[in-house]
Amino acid sequence: MTYKPSPINVNDIDLTEDLELLVAKLSKNTHEIWSAERANDGWVYGTERNDKLKTHPCLVPYNELPENEKKYDQIIVENVIKAAIKLGYNIKL
Repeated sequence: MTYKPSPINVNDIDLTEDLELLVAKLSKNTHEIWSAERANDGWVYGTERNDKLKTHPCLVPYNELPENEKKYDQIIVENVIKAAIKLGYNIKL
């Protein structure tokens, strides 16, 4: 059997300015959760990722992440919010 991903198409969903702000805040929190989980598992900052030594270059505060790493979190959060809207949920701020 071959798995064929079928994500919800959210290309027609535009986020309001308030929801874009929510994306930014949740993106930072997503990084904080990821970092806390890694730290709890014994990972520390290192200039290169090394699974054996448990070092990772992204174990830094969110504002110190490279833009491509921030963008990764933002895309995930944005797609989750858009999917919730597409499914009929309302997000009130």
